[in-house]
Amino acid sequence: MTTTDPTLSPTDPDGARPTTGAGTGTRGTRILGIATIIAMGWLVAFGLGFSPEDRDQRESVRLLYVHVPTIWIAYLAFIVTAIASAVYFFGKKHSMGWDRLAGASAEIGTAFVAVTLVIGAMWGRLTWGVFWQWDARLTTTALLFVTYIGYLAVRRLDGTHEQRARRSAVIGMLAVLEIPLVHWSVRLWRSLHQEATVLGTDGDVSMDGLMLFSLFVGVVAFSLLYVWLVLHRTRVMAMEDLLDDRGLDDALAARRAEGDVDHTQEGAL
Repeated sequence: MTTTDPTLSPTDPDGARPTTGAGTGTRGTRILGIATIIAMGWLVAFGLGFSPEDRDQRESVRLLYVHVPTIWIAYLAFIVTAIASAVYFFGKKHSMGWDRLAGASAEIGTAFVAVTLVIGAMWGRLTWGVFWQWDARLTTTALLFVTYIGYLAVRRLDGTHEQRARRSAVIGMLAVLEIPLVHWSVRLWRSLHQEATVLGTDGDVSMDGLMLFSLFVGVVAFSLLYVWLVLHRTRVMAMEDLLDDRGLDDALAARRAEGDVDHTQEGAL
């Protein structure tokens, strides 16, 4: 049974490990949390104040400073899930730290996709006049969201930690293949959704400088939030695994004690 300190995960960066107790906070995560709050405040200031309105989209363009970064960071989160799953599945040590990293990253990525869909619906209502269209980009993004909901459901199935890690690793490596489909859906099918303004294939960034900077601030802010959440969630998952293992150890110890009592009674008879 696993009896190691869950706060000492092999995936934790140096200097970010707690020195006392079993909490998930460290000096490193506290500094990161403060940086995240500052970046979010910076995003609000630029997104709502300094950045000008768009010529065509008017004030609704401000939603994109959340809509675009959240889906980009969700892509990153799912790629991290796939890489961590592959390291666990094909690695020799099969370290559970990689499985927990994969699960934590998938949880946060799924939450970010949910935010993307909600903000996108708000933008669609202001731009298209409706909250939802069965558009190629919207539909593939919704499919990506449902896929990772399924991945998280698989992680909750009964079984040992190793069984959970193996089956979720396979799904994590396959589900990431949907990301190119989502990204290129605007080109593959006739779509209402606008094409990429920043990551276009022609390399031309047709965006006002202050708007582009506000978008960059959004990417930085949500990147910091992602890292902060991953660090905390992986440690919480390690604690949950340790509690499960201890619960199983206690149950086995109780069963052995019952067996010893039975043998003693049989010997007395």
